[in-house]
Amino acid sequence: MATTVPGRRRSAALRLLAVAAALFGALLGGAVPAAAHAALTGSTPAQGSVVDRAPEQVSLTFSEGVAMGDDSIRVLDPKGRRVDRGKLRDLCSGDTVKYAAGLPPGLADGTYTVAWQAVSADSHPVSGAFTFSVGAPSETTAAVPEQEAGGGLVGALYGVARYLAYAGFVLLAGGAVFVLACRPAAAGVRSVQRLIVQGWAVLTGSTVAMLLLRTPYTGSGELADVFDLGGLRQVLETKPGVALVSRLLLLAAAALFVAVLFGAYARAQGAGSGAPDPGSTAPAEDGRRRTDLTLGLAIGGVIVAVGLAATWAMAEHASTGLQPGIAMPVDVLHLLAVAGWLGGLAALVVSLYWGPAVERTAVRRFSRLAFCSVLVLVATGIYQSWRQVGTWRALTDTTYGQLLLLKTGLVVLLVGIAWTSRRWTARLTELRTPAAEEQASGTAAVDAQVSGTAAPEAASSATSMPEAPVSATTASQTQAPAPEAAAPDDDEGGADRAAQLARQRAALSTARTKRIRDADPERLGLRRSVLAEASVAVVLLVVATVLTATEPARTEEAVKRTAGQSAAANQPQVLTIPFDTGGPRGKGTARLDLDPGRSGSANELHLRISDPSGKTMDVAEVKVSFTQRAQRLGPLPVVPGHVSEGHWSAAGVQLPVPGQWELSLLVRTSDIDQVTETRNVKIG
Repeated sequence: MATTVPGRRRSAALRLLAVAAALFGALLGGAVPAAAHAALTGSTPAQGSVVDRAPEQVSLTFSEGVAMGDDSIRVLDPKGRRVDRGKLRDLCSGDTVKYAAGLPPGLADGTYTVAWQAVSADSHPVSGAFTFSVGAPSETTAAVPEQEAGGGLVGALYGVARYLAYAGFVLLAGGAVFVLACRPAAAGVRSVQRLIVQGWAVLTGSTVAMLLLRTPYTGSGELADVFDLGGLRQVLETKPGVALVSRLLLLAAAALFVAVLFGAYARAQGAGSGAPDPGSTAPAEDGRRRTDLTLGLAIGGVIVAVGLAATWAMAEHASTGLQPGIAMPVDVLHLLAVAGWLGGLAALVVSLYWGPAVERTAVRRFSRLAFCSVLVLVATGIYQSWRQVGTWRALTDTTYGQLLLLKTGLVVLLVGIAWTSRRWTARLTELRTPAAEEQASGTAAVDAQVSGTAAPEAASSATSMPEAPVSATTASQTQAPAPEAAAPDDDEGGADRAAQLARQRAALSTARTKRIRDADPERLGLRRSVLAEASVAVVLLVVATVLTATEPARTEEAVKRTAGQSAAANQPQVLTIPFDTGGPRGKGTARLDLDPGRSGSANELHLRISDPSGKTMDVAEVKVSFTQRAQRLGPLPVVPGHVSEGHWSAAGVQLPVPGQWELSLLVRTSDIDQVTETRNVKIG
């Protein structure tokens, strides 16, 4: 059964909607919970440590800059009561990012819980909790939030809004570039107008949503807090809040740009397409007016587009980490290239499927624009990858690296499909033969001949014409005969009849135009390849959005290294120390074990002494002390107690700070024979 023209349009639209729905599902699955970009790299007291005396404060060290308030660090006692002073201490210096919360004196023994929450420099919330004990561990009833900061329903909604913001910017900026640089006549095409206006509306709506969601997204996680005006006021004082407000102001300017583009500019293009009067100077004036208007729109559009792209660069990955002064302009170029390529591609899709025939010159111009955009994307993408990944190994060992590989694969696939589109475009140019000219003239003849009335039967058959290619000449020769117009019985009946005939003529004209267009295999192939490009582009945009919400590989690797170093430093320290006091039975070996070998916790020291044959032996006296010369600490004496033959031990050995310590071991084998040996030991 033949497929009708509306049916084919609905089929194409449904395909696009199905792709979009699947990709929104992928977005929801990949964006929640939000990944942390700043990571906790250390704390004092350390996680899980046991200290003899209550510390004066709890300090946290982060991998990069964070924003914290007085309630960002909460210390809870074993009964769940908050015991910190509620005042944040800024201990940052140089590259060290460190904050602390003061504690009152005289805290009772037991296990304390530290819950913290912050906003990393690239606008993403981070949170966590750990425990330490004073004196000895105990049971605790302290409750900490189970939901990670930036997760839950609020995190999902914020992730969707982020994706829509990127999509809206791509459609708005890329569609405008397509009109101004590739196809000025598209300013008067309704489908292109709808695309760009919808892009503006989506970007505006998602920006407002993100602004309202910032308070619960970085705080409580409760959706009701979107109505918290106090929280909104605080958001407006942050870097992400300033970026979102700036985006809204720029969108007001963008609305004026769109109004001029589809108003005065579209009218100027329509006036310029008419036949000029040879004896009039108006065409020259119209040409100058169109040139000035195009130049003004181009300059204004570039300023607005750069400003909008900068609102992302100033508040996300590019604004923090390595080389932010270079990274932010590069990020702006990257976003503009994405918009020029993918947004222009979307405008080309709607032009090919829901508009008049697209000129060959317009397709060729967009092909060149897309090629230049790809070059910019490759150059800026390589720099961004080096900046955020750092090592080849991180490409496969980190989530960010794996997503980056997926994004790279999608770009390669998109470029491959684009190469196919360029081949169809070249064939369109090569096939500009007399037959093609005849087909174009045939199309004009069809439009001219569909000026009379048409029978309802002819209109019905036209709306269900088959897909088989038919030449334009044949189409023009198979006109439905126009019946004689029946005299209306009255004015109302005549008006209804005229309206019905008008609808029939419009349906017949649309069907013939579509049939002639589909008879061109080159245009049909171009439409299909461009639709495939658009589908892959939507997937690429989803992956890019999730990538911006993922912890950079450099940060993840740094946290792993810090954790590994901390774990290595916290391993029990074992030292084997030969000695010789110079007297009878003065030679032997001392083995010293310090467990867990960590600062701020109660270490246990074991000392075993053996003679040269390996048999345990007692000595008259042993003493141990620790000194850290860099901090001018010590010597801190330790007097181990005798446990059994050749075995001494001491519990609760406290070393207040991590670092390189000097251990001194005194061994006395008689009243006059003794020796002191020193060794360095690494304390975490």
